[in-house]
Amino acid sequence: MEQLEPTIKSCCTPTSIRGTETKLTTSILPVSVSTAPGTSRMIALPGGEFLMGTDYEEAFAADGERPVRRVRLKPFAIDIYPVTNADFAAFVQATGYKTEAEVYGWSFVFWNHIPKKKRAALVTDTVAGAEWWCQVPGALWSAPEGPGSDVRKRSDHPVVHVAWNDALAYCDWSGNRLPTESEWEYAARGGLVQKLYPWGDQLRPGGLHRCNIWQGKFPQEDTAEDGYAGTSPVTAYPPNDFGIYSITGNAWEWCADWFGIPDPAEEIAEDPQGALTGKARVMKGGSFLCHKSYCNRYRVAARSSNTPDSSTSNLGFRCARSL
Repeated sequence: MEQLEPTIKSCCTPTSIRGTETKLTTSILPVSVSTAPGTSRMIALPGGEFLMGTDYEEAFAADGERPVRRVRLKPFAIDIYPVTNADFAAFVQATGYKTEAEVYGWSFVFWNHIPKKKRAALVTDTVAGAEWWCQVPGALWSAPEGPGSDVRKRSDHPVVHVAWNDALAYCDWSGNRLPTESEWEYAARGGLVQKLYPWGDQLRPGGLHRCNIWQGKFPQEDTAEDGYAGTSPVTAYPPNDFGIYSITGNAWEWCADWFGIPDPAEEIAEDPQGALTGKARVMKGGSFLCHKSYCNRYRVAARSSNTPDSSTSNLGFRCARSL
């Protein structure tokens, strides 16, 4: 079979390249905010000025992580947890919503999560140069590894196989929105100044795992030393100092912004909204597939991107709200 064209950051999430017929999902009827799931799990943050970006020597310069820049935010609220399978199921049940993966009939699944006996039957294509990403017909949020899989024992895991358009639809329904990249990073830092991770500069302080990322040799073996070889419950690790859980590792999270290289010329950026236009939206936080050897993007300043219609088995989101 012919392989899909490679993408710049296919180690993070591959681009679906579903053609020019990408739909924008904006027609979902809203429900009362007081009854929408997840709204009681938000934390109000005061905003103010913080240092965004990094001067970390191993930062990806081409991603626009550098330089450190001063950003000032208005107060906002953000989900304590990523949107879970249970949350998304309530949304689908209330609206009958169909995700991009369902509309187009497939999504990307990490190869080692597909049962060996089923790979030949399930996989229709792979990404050239990143063959661990498999195109699987029937893979979607409720069947993360394709036909025959389900999320019955993963109700408290982050929902995945969710495109940016799908995340936007959920936010519209729940009376919320996606966080901007600057809001996401402010929340992830938990009040710490220029630390690599939400808890400090050491990946495993005291030898303890603080997030769900890859251990072992990628992509052959994940030893799951942190307890998980795939997504984990959103409360599997301690929160940061703001009380926010699972904001690095586990699953990438969509942000509202178009992806672009930040302009460091401004003395203080006031509530930056990202690029005015673009082809890809910002993703933050890394996932269970991240490893320092190839994708050191589970740091709070790290960033990546994908097209709004792309969906994978390690990509989800959380909601925010203006105050």
